Amino acid sequence: MKRTAFFVSDSTGITAENLGNSLLSQFEEIQFEKFTESYVDTIEKAENLISRIDAAAKRDGLPPIVFDTVVNKDIRQLIEESSGYTIDVFGAFLNPLEKELHSVSSRSVGKSHAISTNSAYQNRIEAVHYALDSDDGAKLNHYERADIILIGVSRSGKTPTCLYMALQYGIFAANYPLTEEDMDSGQLPKALKPYRDRLFGLTINPERLCAIRQERRADSKYASLTQCENEVRDAERLLLRNGIPHVDTTHFSIEEITAKIMSKAGIARKN
Repeated sequence: MKRTAFFVSDSTGITAENLGNSLLSQFEEIQFEKFTESYVDTIEKAENLISRIDAAAKRDGLPPIVFDTVVNKDIRQLIEESSGYTIDVFGAFLNPLEKELHSVSSRSVGKSHAISTNSAYQNRIEAVHYALDSDDGAKLNHYERADIILIGVSRSGKTPTCLYMALQYGIFAANYPLTEEDMDSGQLPKALKPYRDRLFGLTINPERLCAIRQERRADSKYASLTQCENEVRDAERLLLRNGIPHVDTTHFSIEEITAKIMSKAGIARKN
């Protein structure tokens, strides 16, 4: 079964998209064609969007699902008159909250993603710069600033996880790729030993690693299943021998990997 979904906002659309995707993921038997419509902040833009929603309804023979975080009442009313099944994300939560808190919400556009007046936003930007500068074992002399140092074989998910932790939570995350030389010795690399308490390992299923590496360097020794099996086995042995906590990234999203790391390592978000 196939349905169409729209994530609509008069700001970035991040809230509508995140909440909408979380809800739709619960319906595994349905395939959704998704469209994010951000900055729908004029009547003209709303009318253009309604045309697309109506066209999708006519094509599918079913109303599209519309997740809406639009603040402007006139624009939201137009969207609600479309052929879509509209879910007012803010209204569903703000209305009961207003009653419970005996207060009227500001219903400001882009409030949750605005640059805050405190240091949280700048900290996230600095953390991203740090993750980029410290990627793949670069600038080892900067490790004293790291909140966590991810280690693992090449293409096990270290870089995207570091960047996500930095951008989402302001965590200063570095990463170090374990080489064959490191794993043959069975000892932690010299550069990592002073930061043993900040190390966290990422491991991965060899078949999955092979598939990822084939996309990067097809038919090379680096991407062969035998090479991947040897590296993963030796890396896991090194992690266990040195008591380094680790997580298998094979079947998890970046968000899930990050949550597992933060929970196991006892790291708190900084924003």
